[in-house]
Amino acid sequence: MGSLDGATLLSAAEMRDAEARVIAAGTPGAVLMERAGAAVVAAIAARWPDLGPGARACVLCGPGGNGGDGYAVARLLAARGWRVELYAFAPAQHEDARAQARLWQGMGPIAVWDGAAKAAAEADLVVDALFGLGLTRPLGAAFDALLDARPCRVVAIDLPSGLCSDSGRAIGGRCVEADLTVTFHAPKRGQVLAQGPDLCGVLDIRDIGLEEGPKARDGAVTLTRAPERLGKMSGHKYGYGHALVLSGGVGRGGAARMAARAALRIGAGLVTIACPPAALQENAARLDAVMLRSLRNAEALDALLQDPRLNALLLGPGLGLRARESDLVARALAAGRALVLDADALTLIAQDTALRDALHADCLLTPHDGEFARLFPDLADRMGGEAATGPAYSRIDAVREAAARAGCTVLLKGPDTVIAGPDGRVRVNAGVYGRAAPWLATAGAGDVLAGIATGLMARGRTGFDAGQEAAWLHVAAARRFGPGLIAEDIPDILPALMREMGL
Repeated sequence: MGSLDGATLLSAAEMRDAEARVIAAGTPGAVLMERAGAAVVAAIAARWPDLGPGARACVLCGPGGNGGDGYAVARLLAARGWRVELYAFAPAQHEDARAQARLWQGMGPIAVWDGAAKAAAEADLVVDALFGLGLTRPLGAAFDALLDARPCRVVAIDLPSGLCSDSGRAIGGRCVEADLTVTFHAPKRGQVLAQGPDLCGVLDIRDIGLEEGPKARDGAVTLTRAPERLGKMSGHKYGYGHALVLSGGVGRGGAARMAARAALRIGAGLVTIACPPAALQENAARLDAVMLRSLRNAEALDALLQDPRLNALLLGPGLGLRARESDLVARALAAGRALVLDADALTLIAQDTALRDALHADCLLTPHDGEFARLFPDLADRMGGEAATGPAYSRIDAVREAAARAGCTVLLKGPDTVIAGPDGRVRVNAGVYGRAAPWLATAGAGDVLAGIATGLMARGRTGFDAGQEAAWLHVAAARRFGPGLIAEDIPDILPALMREMGL
């Protein structure tokens, strides 16, 4: 996918609006369709240079604009010496698509749909131009044989047919599986969310002259971008904040230690771990630059927070789930400081409506899918399971609604991490395609993410900005390290990463 930092992720409606604006400004739809066909052919040549004159292409066309793009691709491939068979599921209904169909019929026939599955199985390349962005219902039984054919190479135009453009979920549970997806103008939400990356294969974004770039509008969803300012200028350590990380008891301090180290590495001026007295010796043996305080109970936390320089707190990693820990979460929330809540703290909040009611705008919640389901079971149910129709309920929808309910920023972790603020702003950190970081599927990686966010909040970032920057850096550090990554490695990768970024 390449670097798309900060790019707008378009919904199907936003993409149609972009096309309509350009057509209204004087560019004929037929011209856009011709450009789209040429872009797909160029992408095919770049992806599979071994295919060329004499290769067999099976082009599958639907009745709408996506089908029109397919007719253009068929004609351009045939003109280059490919042996092209074209199958239309239904006659072209879109005006520009009908024009493209007539042009194709000057070169070859439109075959009967019943033969499409066999032709697809035997072709060197299958072009999926059936539905693209426009499908809102399951593909149906007419496509079962095609979906079972398992062609050797599939290129999808805009989206694999059956994939919901807005959610990345397969409508009705079945979808074309593409090896290459050629999309236009900007990435679509469904190409980075949920099943989208797996079903799209390689994503190739091509310009067809819609405009310089999609316009960011109110409610727009954008990808995260690299932080711009992380370096320290002159000043005292307290000028960069003091983060407090609460740890669990004996044998449960590893998660807090990793989080604290991440907060320090990302530039918090000071970081302190507060733990039960019995765990002091264990933590002291493992900590140097991170400071250590005894924390017997909630009253002791109140005493610690008399120091106003403790400006960002992290509760959750390895904390525990007893009444003591519930009291600690309550006191931390009452203090009104910048607060990251992760792991056990999220479970405690899910179990206690009083804690949930105490959430405030300076909180950042960092759940994984299971924790999100405990916090917001109805939202998790809506974005899970089979999507019966489109546009289907998405992770973006769920996290945006969760943040509005909670009154604070929510970061839902995953390869498609979604960060939403209570004001409706949304960012997606897409650790997919060229930014995939599968090595983050390791114990403790989420604790480190929470620590990075806490360090950024200590430095003055809002929960929303800290969440999106932490998610971006988390993936970037994992990719820099590569295979063999364990969570302890991530904090120590951050200095070299920031140096390479000029931060």
